[in-house]
Amino acid sequence: MTNNTKISIRFFDDKEVRAVWDEENNKWWFSVLDIVAVLTDQDNYAKTRNYWKYLKAKLKKENSEVVSITTQLKLLAPDGKKRLSDMLDYNGIIALGKQFPGKKANRFIEWFTFSDESIDGKSKTKAYALFESSFIDSIEVGTAKGLQQIHAYIFGGLYDFAGQIRQKNISKGGFQFAVAHFLGNTLKQIEEMPENTFDEIVNKYVEMNIAHPFMEGNGRSTRIWLDLILKKNLKKCVDWSKIGKTEYMDAMIKSSTNSTELKTLLGNALTVEISSREMFMKGIDYSYYYEENE
Repeated sequence: MTNNTKISIRFFDDKEVRAVWDEENNKWWFSVLDIVAVLTDQDNYAKTRNYWKYLKAKLKKENSEVVSITTQLKLLAPDGKKRLSDMLDYNGIIALGKQFPGKKANRFIEWFTFSDESIDGKSKTKAYALFESSFIDSIEVGTAKGLQQIHAYIFGGLYDFAGQIRQKNISKGGFQFAVAHFLGNTLKQIEEMPENTFDEIVNKYVEMNIAHPFMEGNGRSTRIWLDLILKKNLKKCVDWSKIGKTEYMDAMIKSSTNSTELKTLLGNALTVEISSREMFMKGIDYSYYYEENE
């Protein structure tokens, strides 16, 4: 597999389950260690590895097919290096899950086998495709039109209002977003905001979040919009996997009156890996994870 490997992250009980796309066989391979960590409720990498070692030996003795269908692919280890890691495909993971007793394993298998035909699932696939498409180069950076282009691409065919500025007022958790009647003017003012420095770019992002120009899908579209501005002007983007869901959500809520916390979070997560497919895919995974309902 090339370095362009497509990696996707799912979240089960707020823990990462990484998957690698196999172009040749047209399927996903899932990290065995991530799944063992989830099923044993273990955060310690060494303990997880030992548990899998023990389980693997036991399964080998029983001539379990789980061991024979395990393959090895490179994944990032805790020491920051890419190391070969045991991976299983979809059927292999279900077989592995059955080795664990109890409700958690059942809930995991239920979660794992759930087919995401929802709007979220479909739009996430479209968001992934954005990286490969030539369309990404034609998006206007830093404008309201650019944000509409992103929204239309991700949610086209899923929402009838894809790419369209809302004409109704909306609020979330008691916070009233920009009044629909004045949205046209608000967006013009945001467009004119400077975007030369990191501070200016985040200020612009905060204002666009307060505007919330669409009925749905604002966060996901605006995070891509933010990354495109950062890439163009600072040659950087956000490594969203470094930002936890709760801290991000809290910082966003506070940002309408004080954006210091948000600037610290985003500033600490900046990376120069602006052309990395993996970074983009990971960003989409986290972006969708932030929007998952508790």
